[in-house]
Formats: sequence, structure tokens, C-alpha cells
Amino acid sequence: MTKPTNLKKASGWAATALALTLLQGCATGPQANPADPLEPFNRSVYSFNEGLDRAVLKPVATAYQNITPAPVRTGVTSFFENISDVWSFVNNVLQAKPTEAMDSLFRVTTNTLWGLGGIFDVASELKIPKHKEDFGQTLGTWGLKSGPYVVLPLFGPSSVRDSAGLVVDLQGNPLSQVDNVPVRNSLTGLRLVDTRASLLSAGDLLDQAALDKYAFTRDAYLQRRQSLIGGNERIEPEERFDLPEAAPAGAPAASAPKPQ
Repeated sequence: MTKPTNLKKASGWAATALALTLLQGCATGPQANPADPLEPFNRSVYSFNEGLDRAVLKPVATAYQNITPAPVRTGVTSFFENISDVWSFVNNVLQAKPTEAMDSLFRVTTNTLWGLGGIFDVASELKIPKHKEDFGQTLGTWGLKSGPYVVLPLFGPSSVRDSAGLVVDLQGNPLSQVDNVPVRNSLTGLRLVDTRASLLSAGDLLDQAALDKYAFTRDAYLQRRQSLIGGNERIEPEERFDLPEAAPAGAPAASAPKPQ
């Protein structure tokens, strides 16, 4: 009996979106942001994801946060973080980071044995550092450039390199090895809801802080990925309308208006 293909479907989404972005490349104009030459396509996918989030994900995550006691939510988060440490261990090995790999291995064994399968984060209490890595970071460490910025349906911000890495991440996720389909689907759904619930406050802050949420999200993603990989890829700045314009060097700082 063949194993159902939720994982393969998710991988297919990423691969399809990646192919579409490459096909869209010829439609970009000379004024395109060098880091985001596929911006028209990306913005349409971003709008789709935003609509799906408003209609489904955010209400479900809000209900989950309101109904589920905080200790239970903490245990759920710790459980999935323990699972992610398994894949982080693999990627730390592939990146030739022995210290980080041993830390990840110690975290998994400690939390699995003494944390009741990862429900309790004993490793953090013991000050064992966490080194979260994915295959996109591994490809970056090997010297592969990120390529254009990409927004994937459902998965959100990415790049050509990270989209390819995502396909491997989905295959390497220990949850994908669960043979029982209802259990696997339930765990995947719970992880999605728990992750979205942890981002509720950040999402509200983003709504208030940025006039152009798409540009803010893109710049934050690219800068964070660059810092995680530690590469020297240059990200071209874009004019921003959500932050005050910096005064020229040597110019006096603008004073606050006097009350009338």
C-alpha cells in the first residue's frame, strides 16, 4: 500500500511556484528591484496568501490561542521544536559544523529522554544552545547564491535557492516518516496552527508599522537569511515609505513642531 502524498503535494506546490517564477522572469522591466525582479508575480501570490490567512489561518490560530492553556501551547511548541532539532542536526553535519551538530544532537536526546518526548524543553534549561538550520542555509553555506526573491503559495517568503531547499526540508522532516496518515495530517495541521499562533503579535505589529507590508516582509526576510548564512550577498536597498527619511550628513536634526 503506497503512502499518501500530502508531503509530495506540498513539494509540488513549491516546485510549481518555482517554475512559474522562472517563466515570469522575462516579464520584468528595467526598473525592477535587483533582489526582487519578479515583484508583480510575487505581489499577486502575497495577496493570495494574505487572503487565505485572514479567512482561515488567523481565525483558527486566534481560537487556538484563546482556548488552549498556555502550558499546553508551550508543550506543543517544544514538541515540534524538538523534532526540528533532528533536521537541524543533519544540516549542521552537512555544513561541517561539529560543535553545532553535537549541540543539536544533545538537545534531541535530552529533550526526548528527559522531556517526555520533547514536551518539556529540558535542554534549554541546561543551557544547551539551539542551532536551527535548514537545507536552504546548507546550500548557501556551500556557496549557492540565493537568486531572486520568491513568494510561494501557502509557504510565503522564499528565494530560488530556499525554494529548492524547502523541497528537501519537506522530505527530511521526521513528521513525513509517520506512516499513519490521519496522525501525520493531524500533527502537520497542529504544527501549522501553533506556528501561526506564535506569530499573532508580530503580525499585529507589522500591520501597524508598515505601509507596504509586502516590501517590509521581503526586506526583513532577505536580510535575516543573509545574516543566518553569513554570506556576502548584497541586497539592493529600495525606497521605503514606512520609515522617516534620514537627514543628510551634517544637516541639523529637524525639531519637533511647537504646540500652537
